[in-house]
Amino acid sequence: MLPPFELRVLRYFVAVAEELHFGHAATRLHIAQPSLSVQVRNLERSVGAPLLVRSPRGVSLTPAGEVLLDHARALLAAADVAAEATRRTAQGMGQRLVVGFQANAAAELTPKVLAAYRQQHPEVHLQMRSYPFADPTAGLADGSADVAFIRPPMPECEGLRAEPLFTEPRILAMPDTYRFASRKTVFVEELLDDPFVARHAPEIWRDFWLAIEARGGQPARIGADVKTVDECFEAILSHQGIAFTQSSTQRFYNWPGLAFVPVEDLPPSTVSIAWREDTISPTARAFITTAQTIAATTPVPEAVTFPAAHPTHATDTPMLTPASPARTVEQDPSHPVVPARRAASARPAA
Repeated sequence: MLPPFELRVLRYFVAVAEELHFGHAATRLHIAQPSLSVQVRNLERSVGAPLLVRSPRGVSLTPAGEVLLDHARALLAAADVAAEATRRTAQGMGQRLVVGFQANAAAELTPKVLAAYRQQHPEVHLQMRSYPFADPTAGLADGSADVAFIRPPMPECEGLRAEPLFTEPRILAMPDTYRFASRKTVFVEELLDDPFVARHAPEIWRDFWLAIEARGGQPARIGADVKTVDECFEAILSHQGIAFTQSSTQRFYNWPGLAFVPVEDLPPSTVSIAWREDTISPTARAFITTAQTIAATTPVPEAVTFPAAHPTHATDTPMLTPASPARTVEQDPSHPVVPARRAASARPAA
């Protein structure tokens, strides 16, 4: 069994083996040539075999030296990787990134974004934090989240910036015994007299999910006021009202007794990655870039995605305020509107 090697001595041997000249290797290593010769001879005695053939014309490797060279390079490369990982972990100790979200966050993109970010930044402790309807900024308004998956429009929040990831249709959620449950599609005008489950949220966000803009001035009938997505579905199943939601809800919250039907005349919902311009950190910028890259290259069912932008250019991104709302498809004619689904929505088993 060979004795353990010192990495320093292995580096000396590799330098001589690559230079095939003790003088050149000594210059490369910034040590004296006699000291280098002594270290290599000690290594040969340690392994019990000559590693180099010395001659007036230079140096060549013995068969044993060629074998050791391959292993020495692999050992040194592994040592370098270990040292770099240790340094990165030490530098990142205490680094934490809180990602705020509601409901299903960014749908199928969420686990892909998290996995990619963790692979690229293992030194950062990544924490997902769920927020109730009362905070559609998902923690950005009060600073409890560093970045967030949000669905504009947002209430006024100074310094809030966002980039869209994708849009998806809004659909109607109802009990599977409801009179529209077997329909292929519905129109908002057919629902004006129906009671709705309202989100306990700032007015601009509450009104968006009640589709106030599509009711022709007729106020919504409120059957229940809820704080979370679970409360929303409990209220629907207890026949307190129906609700508009995003199409991905059907895939992530397919509760027994619920039915989902496409809405023919509603613009879609936009999922954005958002941050606070005044507190954004390098770890948050990296997460934003990861989210944009994954969104631009990963299809989401029934969704329209956006090309990756550059979050470092935050001043080019609009404020998410009532006066200057987020860039949603319905407000930006340069982006295509997601067509309403015309295929019948599968009803979940009771």
